[in-house]
Amino acid sequence: MDRPGLSLVIPAFNESAVIATAVTEAVAALTGRFQPWEILVVDDGSSDDTVDLVPQVSGVRVIRHAVNRGYGAALRSGFEAARFDCIAFTDADCQFDLTDLEQLTPLLDRAAITVGYRVDRKDPWRRRFLSWGYNRLARTLLGTGVRDVDCALKVFRRDALAELLPQSRGFFINTEMMARARRLGFPVVERPVTHRTRLGGESKVSMREVPRTFSVLMRFWWNNVLFAKPVTRRVVLSGSVRIDEHHPRNGVPHRVVDPVSRPESV
Repeated sequence: MDRPGLSLVIPAFNESAVIATAVTEAVAALTGRFQPWEILVVDDGSSDDTVDLVPQVSGVRVIRHAVNRGYGAALRSGFEAARFDCIAFTDADCQFDLTDLEQLTPLLDRAAITVGYRVDRKDPWRRRFLSWGYNRLARTLLGTGVRDVDCALKVFRRDALAELLPQSRGFFINTEMMARARRLGFPVVERPVTHRTRLGGESKVSMREVPRTFSVLMRFWWNNVLFAKPVTRRVVLSGSVRIDEHHPRNGVPHRVVDPVSRPESV
C-alpha cells in the first residue's frame, strides 16, 4: 500500500488543555506519510473552549455535537463523515505516537482492520489491572480475539468499517466493533504501538464506567453471542451486491500478530 489516503478521527469532549497539541501532532504525523489525508475532530458537546482551540489548518475538519452524546456516538459521526479508504481513530489525550500509523496502515493489504496494542503502558496500575481483566472477559465471552481491545489506535478499510459502525454510544464501542468483526469473519492484524502519559486534562474514563460497561458487555453477550441469530455481510463488487451469510460460531476471522514488537453540526 503506497501512501494511501487516510482519514483520522479524533473525538474530543472538554479537551481544551490538549486539543491544539493533539491536532498539531496529528498534522505532523500524517504530512508526508499519507496522501491525501484529513483529520476530523468531533467535538462531543464540550462546555469548554475545545472547538475554538482546534488549529485552523488545511485538511482539519470540525464536526460538532450540540450536546454530549458519548464516545461511541462521536466516533460514529467521524466515521460517517470520513472521505478516504483508510479510516483511523485515536483519542485527543496525546497518549499515542501517531507516526505508528505509518506501520499500521500498510497491514490493510492483508487485513480488514489493524489494531494496536500498548507496549509499556503508561496508565496507573489500577487502570492497567482493570483493563487486563476486561480484555480476558471480552475475549472469553465475545471472542474479540485481540489482546488490547480498547487501544485507541486502530485503522479500518472503508468497506469493512461500513459493516462495523457501532450502535454503542459509550466506551463499549471498541468491544462491540471487534466482536462484530469476529462474527463477520474479517481478518485482523495486531501490532505493538507506543504509549505515553496523558499530556493534560482529565481522563473521561472513571470508575463509574466499570459497572456500566460490564452491564453493557453482559447484555451484548446475551443478545449477540449466547442467543445470536445468523448475520449477513453485504459485499459490493463492481456495482453488484453479493450477500454472504455467516453463522455466529463459524465466521471467525484470521488473526495475525505482526512480528514487529467552520464547524459542521450533526
